[in-house]
Amino acid sequence: MADKENSRAEEIGLHNLKPKKGSTHRRKRVGRGEGSGNGKTSGRGHKGAGSRSGAKEKPGYEGGQNPIHMRMRKLRGPHMKKSMPFENFRTKTQPVNLADLEQRFEAGDEVTPETLKAKGLATRTDPVKILARGEISTKLTVRAHAFSKAAQEKIEAAGGTCHTLEP
Repeated sequence: MADKENSRAEEIGLHNLKPKKGSTHRRKRVGRGEGSGNGKTSGRGHKGAGSRSGAKEKPGYEGGQNPIHMRMRKLRGPHMKKSMPFENFRTKTQPVNLADLEQRFEAGDEVTPETLKAKGLATRTDPVKILARGEISTKLTVRAHAFSKAAQEKIEAAGGTCHTLEP
């Protein structure tokens, strides 16, 4: 039984792939006599724009009923009263990873937003948050506006200290 399954698995390839049974349908042949069910007007009905060649139904068209995109409220940008307040969800910190501190600072150094800016890490005026990506083995005194829990644990495990600044 196992041999049959192995031989079947070996037979499958691009040369013998087929669609799943029942997933493909034959094309509808219209205008082939009244007996076919799609003769004469070819399923388009009588007269009107829909019966003409080149007639297309617009996406979202609902047969003259007011379409859903016109029935819904318009929410145009964060300045509108009813729209989503995007600014409230945006983080205002600039991240600095432990791997960057390990590369740029010597043991015993004090890390502050000013020294980070001098080393090219935290260049904006936004508050600085220390994140735990990477490892740290040097003893540092880190002063930042925020720390991730894992980053604080890693800094303290290396013998360093963490001081939170006021924003």
